[in-house]
Amino acid sequence: MTGGLTIAVPRGALFQPTLDVLDGLGVDTAEIRSNERRLVFPEIGVITMRPSDVPSYVEHGAADVGVTGRDVLREQSDRDVYELLDLRFGRCRMIVASRADGDALGESLRRLGRVRIATKYPRIAARHFADTGRQAEIVEVKGSVEIAPLTGLADAIVDLTATGRTLAENRLEERETIFESTARLIANPVAHRLKATQIDELVARLRDVTQR
Repeated sequence: MTGGLTIAVPRGALFQPTLDVLDGLGVDTAEIRSNERRLVFPEIGVITMRPSDVPSYVEHGAADVGVTGRDVLREQSDRDVYELLDLRFGRCRMIVASRADGDALGESLRRLGRVRIATKYPRIAARHFADTGRQAEIVEVKGSVEIAPLTGLADAIVDLTATGRTLAENRLEERETIFESTARLIANPVAHRLKATQIDELVARLRDVTQR
């Protein structure tokens, strides 16, 4: 059903829709769905992990192919993987947001000539502000980035949003859209060459399932 390929499946927001797609390919994902602690399922060629780890596992050949978000690929643009297909689910936006009351970004630029940005995506944030001609100090955070503007840690944040609900609940407002993100299928370059037939067949089947 997976053509002998090992697939890296992301836990988190993309987990359920990825499993739904695998079901559409005829892969029995019942065991994955019923076992939150087990991570490796060799009998069906699936390993599960954090979305941010998928490019590492694919790049180093622990998985032939994998599913992760465009946001992860943009943040880890130095990874040696091939992006094969936009799977068209998990749609969200990478955005700049700040407190709804006032213009913290503009005020910091006028007063200091720079802004301070909190984010889980330091490379994306740094590149965006550099490309738009603004000097930015990037503060990398691992937890809830929304509190950074509320506590004075940063003028604004760079983060993903789907509905904007979390922003609104924390009195933040979207100021800029950097790019849209969806789930992507990626492949290990060596596997893409040695297992070209299996991977091409998988891509064709995935395209039929996700894009009809």
